[in-house]
Amino acid sequence: MRHFAIVGHRAPSSGRINLNDLAGSSGRMDVLARAISSALFLSHGVREDTTITLHLMGGPGVPRRIRFNGAKIKGLHVDERAIAGRIRSIISDPVPVRGHWVEHGSGIEHSGGDLETTILEWTNLDIKAYILSKDAPKFSKESIEQESGFILSDDQDFSTEEKKIIANLPCFSLGYRWLQGHIAIAIVHYILD
Repeated sequence: MRHFAIVGHRAPSSGRINLNDLAGSSGRMDVLARAISSALFLSHGVREDTTITLHLMGGPGVPRRIRFNGAKIKGLHVDERAIAGRIRSIISDPVPVRGHWVEHGSGIEHSGGDLETTILEWTNLDIKAYILSKDAPKFSKESIEQESGFILSDDQDFSTEEKKIIANLPCFSLGYRWLQGHIAIAIVHYILD
């Protein structure tokens, strides 16, 4: 299995998303929607060996995580607006207790928590976590364990607090320039496929 986690620093954990302004007033929800699309969708199908967890850290309320599971997903369409619409319906519900996953449709569930919560869950499931960063050794298939998770940020760098949380995790680079998250996810899939 492959797992991805992306931090949405301004993406609202509660409230409303403006589907007509995903890049602005919706906290760069466009970045997260593209990441979901790249993580889960093939040209004609879904990657059943992949999950992606969004970390909605902005807006009112406590942080929320939304996990999309390719093995169980149904009814999710590839376009950004449709994906954001699903997220919008989730964030209208109360945030579940930290670490307690609540199903919100086939293959989609949400929970309270932040990046540290996800890393702890991955550790308990023997999922090896890696950070994708331009300032690290080059990524290669040989350096990755079978059950692995890749952590990346939205259009902003990790916060100081997040950098403390991920400080001891191995880092890999996909190049000497910052790539958009959805492109980084596609490259990871390409290398590991």
